[in-house]
Amino acid sequence: MKKHHALEQLERLAAERVLIIDGAMGSMLQQYELTEKDFRGERFANHPQDLQGNNEMLNLTRPDIVAAVHRAYFEAGADIIETNTFGATVIAQADYQTEHLAYEQNKAAAEIGKAVAAEFNAKTPDKPRFVAGAIGPTNKTLSLSPDVNNPGYRAVTFDELVSAYYEQVRGLADGGSDIFLVETIFDTLNCKAALFAIDQYCEAVGIQYPIMVSGTITDASGRTLSGQTTEAFWISVSHAKLFSVGLNCALGAKDMRPYLETLAKVSDVYVSAYPNAGLPNEFGEYDETPEMMGDTVVDFAKDGFVNIIGGCCGSTPRHIRYMADKATGITPRQLKPLPRLVF
Repeated sequence: MKKHHALEQLERLAAERVLIIDGAMGSMLQQYELTEKDFRGERFANHPQDLQGNNEMLNLTRPDIVAAVHRAYFEAGADIIETNTFGATVIAQADYQTEHLAYEQNKAAAEIGKAVAAEFNAKTPDKPRFVAGAIGPTNKTLSLSPDVNNPGYRAVTFDELVSAYYEQVRGLADGGSDIFLVETIFDTLNCKAALFAIDQYCEAVGIQYPIMVSGTITDASGRTLSGQTTEAFWISVSHAKLFSVGLNCALGAKDMRPYLETLAKVSDVYVSAYPNAGLPNEFGEYDETPEMMGDTVVDFAKDGFVNIIGGCCGSTPRHIRYMADKATGITPRQLKPLPRLVF
């Protein structure tokens, strides 16, 4: 199997410097104060269900706004932007009766990101930009029952998730994604379904894509929602040929530190961190300024915990610009071969 050209580039760049991934998509879209009409456009004017809040529809109805968000992050110094596809699976889209559009949403999102990346690559070819196909956890979980009275019940099967993820991966690849990013993992079994789908796709096309995985610690216990510690999470996904492993979302930057330190010690791949801009206040807003959040995240890189930094919920291009500026010149964490468990 041959390597995707982006994998070779990323491996070289990650050995040279700290890489920057973008910030939040959702909070940026909120600034546009979009209406139901924006989500419907002309094509879906007669859709039987409200579409407002289904951000993935904007890839089809307002690609100009999605492109503007990507452009803002590239201008801020991001090396990698994430496609607007966090919920673009048949499973998540079923809530809006738009599951038949999942493939198209992913393909369009990747095409939007690649077009913007091409703009910047043409201007500064010595600083290549990459598009990561964002693969979210879906709104169903394999490890937990949604029915407290029936703990053995599951709302979805492993095979159903694999099928949904395969369609998403195919759309992202057909649109030109450079990377597959399985993110905000609260249930590692869901992640395994995504990784299995990615592996199936890579085998089918004969290309090894860069794969990033990013889990989320949900509370002060230091565990994922399905109960794993950071080290257990790594062990569960370490069989895959990963470019990076990391943490994003849930916690603010300061609370993420001990778990990133653990990942840096136990993993033999690159480590990423893109936390929220603190925890939401009583109005659902995020209070950490670019300086407050950025200094903490950049310290992760200085201390040798991470190779890729950025932001999640509540972060903006201002946060990313601050990190990109402060991370300049930092010696990146170097990979060290570690003994692997044999399963």
